Amino acid sequence: MRTPALLTGLLILVLGVLGVIVPEAMLLVGRWSATPAGLLVAGFVRVAIGLVLLGVARESRYPIALYVLGAFTFLAGLATPLFGVDRAIAILDWWTAQGRAFMRLWCLVVAALGFFIAFAVIDGHGAMVRRRRAASS
Repeated sequence: MRTPALLTGLLILVLGVLGVIVPEAMLLVGRWSATPAGLLVAGFVRVAIGLVLLGVARESRYPIALYVLGAFTFLAGLATPLFGVDRAIAILDWWTAQGRAFMRLWCLVVAALGFFIAFAVIDGHGAMVRRRRAASS
């Protein structure tokens, strides 16, 4: 389950960096997702990401954080289609009206979240130490 979680984290990181560099690219994604079909796809993607994070949380460096993030993402995915197109457009218009600096800041937060997910599931030194401790016990 680590590989799908790592790929998810890296994809989120890349999208966040893209949004920092070219905020208008995120507007295109936002405009597309503010349609009935787009809301369903966005909801499905969020549910899938939530399930991946819930599945990998136990074996990650930060199990509680990934469990909470996965549960929140899963529930947000279930709620996404219920938002409705009008509310999604209103949120997108508000987000756009805040200016490019605000949009870049949010994309930076998204990039940091993607980095956190990738870092939490990478089999780095911390995970190796835990395995050695468990094997020696």
